[in-house]
Amino acid sequence: MKSINSDWVKNANNMADIRLNTQQPISSFPSGDIHDSSDSTIISLFKESFQLWLEEAQAMKSPLLQYELALFSAAGQVIAQYGQVSGAAAVSNRIEVPLLDRSIEPQRIASLVLIRGESSEEVQSLLQTTALLIRQMFYHRFDVRVVRDLHNRQKLSEKEARHQDTMFNVAKRLHDQNDVSMVLQVLLQDMAELYPLADVNLYLSQDHVNNDPRVKPLMLRHSTEDIYARSFLSGQPIVNSEENSTRVAIPMSGKQAVYGVLSLVMATAHWEDAEIRALVMLADTAGSAFENAKLFEQSNLLISELQLINELAKRLNQSLRLNEVFDYAMTELLHIFKADYCHLIQLTTENPNFQIAASNLPNAVGEKCSTDYGFCGIIHSTKEPLIISDYLATRVVDSKLMDETGSRSLIAAPVMSGPELFGVIMVSDKSANYFSYENYKLLQVLTTHIGLAISNASLHAEVRRMVITDNLTGLYARNYLNEQIQSRQRKDPCGSLVLVDIDHFKKVNDTYGHLVGDSILVIVSEVIRSCIRDSDIAARWGGEELAVYLPQIRSMQAYRIAERIRNTVEEHTEPKVTVSCGLSEWTFEEEKISVESLFNRADMALYEAKKNGRNRIVIG
Repeated sequence: MKSINSDWVKNANNMADIRLNTQQPISSFPSGDIHDSSDSTIISLFKESFQLWLEEAQAMKSPLLQYELALFSAAGQVIAQYGQVSGAAAVSNRIEVPLLDRSIEPQRIASLVLIRGESSEEVQSLLQTTALLIRQMFYHRFDVRVVRDLHNRQKLSEKEARHQDTMFNVAKRLHDQNDVSMVLQVLLQDMAELYPLADVNLYLSQDHVNNDPRVKPLMLRHSTEDIYARSFLSGQPIVNSEENSTRVAIPMSGKQAVYGVLSLVMATAHWEDAEIRALVMLADTAGSAFENAKLFEQSNLLISELQLINELAKRLNQSLRLNEVFDYAMTELLHIFKADYCHLIQLTTENPNFQIAASNLPNAVGEKCSTDYGFCGIIHSTKEPLIISDYLATRVVDSKLMDETGSRSLIAAPVMSGPELFGVIMVSDKSANYFSYENYKLLQVLTTHIGLAISNASLHAEVRRMVITDNLTGLYARNYLNEQIQSRQRKDPCGSLVLVDIDHFKKVNDTYGHLVGDSILVIVSEVIRSCIRDSDIAARWGGEELAVYLPQIRSMQAYRIAERIRNTVEEHTEPKVTVSCGLSEWTFEEEKISVESLFNRADMALYEAKKNGRNRIVIG
């Protein structure tokens, strides 16, 4: 075996000194040291250090390469070796140099062992120098690894801080929005910036009109196969990674419900599982913002509806004329729903059927249909509102109004007067799926107020009818007749008044009783109604005296009408009675035109007719 050259040892020592000066541990981490020398990373660093020393030793032709060398861990495990070292632990002829850690009380972390070598001072010195060199190589790599790890942690920490800042800004922008569409727009815009390499979409479970193609309806038909449906139903995120592509489904949840699923599709190489936590937080934030915006919109809609209902009720109650209430309600409903057609249909009491009271369809007003026909028939039997999304597709029943207007969408509601059906309101549009569920509910509320207004107008009309109508004969009352004559005298050129008195009426009452007398009054009143025009006004003047005003009729024509009345009464009464008539007229040429003057002259003419034998007509 060759002896070790002292110059080589000197050079090796100098190289170790250089190593000590240039590759000492970084001063920023003086206390950084090994906690577990058996850690796989530590073992790997020792292997690398031994291998690096071996390469340099071979290049420098180190005398130690004459021997067998091994690097042992503190637990006695062979980390690295040079030569045949089997059974090295049992060889008595061996030199061992411990490698100590950098702690205050140094602990052995490894051992460099020379086997079957001479134990000269030169060999021991060289072995100690080599051990020191390997130790310094190890700690250099250890410190680099520590610095790299700290640097990576710092980068990760900075990345997380930036991510948190981004998430905070996204959350702030989302919660700053009061409009549902803007919430979705901000969410998708920020998602596209956060994940530029991903295809981002949002699947919503609710009907929401949005022009963004990335907002799509969530289909639940194949929930077991579709990860978006599964995520929505379970409320849990789902990651489906394949060889080239990864799909991520994150439920967008609020406090009240899950509203949709956020979808990311990207190359598998770009996906990190650590992103899932941030995505869940973002989706939850978006869900809360979406929910708040939805509640805000619903609140505004409710306020708007209440204002609309209040204004509608106020305007409806300003009029007590039934036809005005119908027309105003129709106009307002068309304005509120922006629909093509509106029909207010009344249920008539005599021979019950439906009759159109107001409509924007030309020539529709007055048309009738039976109580079992069309959608009115359905409401008549159920007394419940209905909504039709597409009449042509479903055609539940035949409807003349839907066919004539070409309408496809319909909302309809019953107009109730207490427990009884008063009529039906129908609002239709030519587009399919035009009306929303909110429209359907709003019509029900509006119909209630319209029904109250119609009931009020109907009651007012009935009270007025009772005030201006004689209860026994059904003719108008005397006050109404006076008002109408006075009104016509202001605008007509002429008119005639006929007073009709039943002859010997007291004798009829005394002979046959008052019930027969009342019956005679009713028959005579019906005769008068049958002999005059709709525009003429018949009234009960008082007792057995009746009056007929004939607008724009001169006395000669009025005489013929009176004669027809007199003849008909004589022929159609039982017991037979006759009537006497007094007739007067007025024209715009008269110096003084008044109701009193007209009645006085007719009354005087009637007196003359009764005086001259009754059953006759006298012109005053």
